[in-house]
Amino acid sequence: MNESAPFKVPIAVLGGSGAYHLLTGQALGKEKDCQVLQTPYGKSAPVHHFSFAGRDVLFLSRHGETDYSLTAPFVNYRANIYALKRCGVERVISWSGPGIINTAFKPGDFVVPHDIIDETKNREATFFKNQGIGFIRMNEPFCPQIATALHDILHSSGLNHHEQAVYACTEGPRLETPAEIRKLRLLGADLVGMTLAPEAFLAREMEMCYTPFCYLTNYAEGVKPREFKKGELFEGMQTKEERKQVDAAIQKFPQLIGAVFESLQGIERACNCPEALRRYKNKGMLGENPMNDYPIN
Repeated sequence: MNESAPFKVPIAVLGGSGAYHLLTGQALGKEKDCQVLQTPYGKSAPVHHFSFAGRDVLFLSRHGETDYSLTAPFVNYRANIYALKRCGVERVISWSGPGIINTAFKPGDFVVPHDIIDETKNREATFFKNQGIGFIRMNEPFCPQIATALHDILHSSGLNHHEQAVYACTEGPRLETPAEIRKLRLLGADLVGMTLAPEAFLAREMEMCYTPFCYLTNYAEGVKPREFKKGELFEGMQTKEERKQVDAAIQKFPQLIGAVFESLQGIERACNCPEALRRYKNKGMLGENPMNDYPIN
């Protein structure tokens, strides 16, 4: 356990257990260190430090590394984001595999969402609980600079992809009902998942750049007719052909993320993410390094 930052690295990937094993095998190179950080909000997930082609990268798995051992409602999002900030992270790429509401998309496609609907209910969504801080804009909830880099890489790859989508984040751990999916469609959602909220909002409070990079796994409940199949992945919500398409997309992730790291290396942050709390700093409510001012709640 470590209370202080064991390393200072400007970029990180947030993903799941499958992401960890795939990236360590193909994209992130040699692992230099791994530590769990003690934060004011509890223990973080293990933070892995990799060195690859002259670049340092951190990786953190939300749900566990050997299996899906922690479902989305019970992830300690505050501890994870706080730990990455403590390690000097400025940019976060969030690897996520949502379901499809908009049938213009299909399983195996890549998507860079541009907006989010938060349907979660019981998650700690701010570092400023019981404080007069945190009234910040969400006109661009995800960092446009990282999104542009992802768009450029996807264009050059020739892979099926979409540059915009609205992601609806539900509470879980159960999947959504057909009626809930119909509601989300009426609200304008294209995708549905369980992991981006409050993760994205906490990253903004830490003045970190954060953008999701999604591969699409299956059609959401009621979007396509699917027979219930006992004991199978998603209980039959994914056909064998769709599974092949998704697996092929997942195998492309390490190469794509490595290319994004390379394109962002040495590029200064020109977005508004680093200035999310400027108003509170100008008022003297926070110092220039807000890490010193985050309350323990």
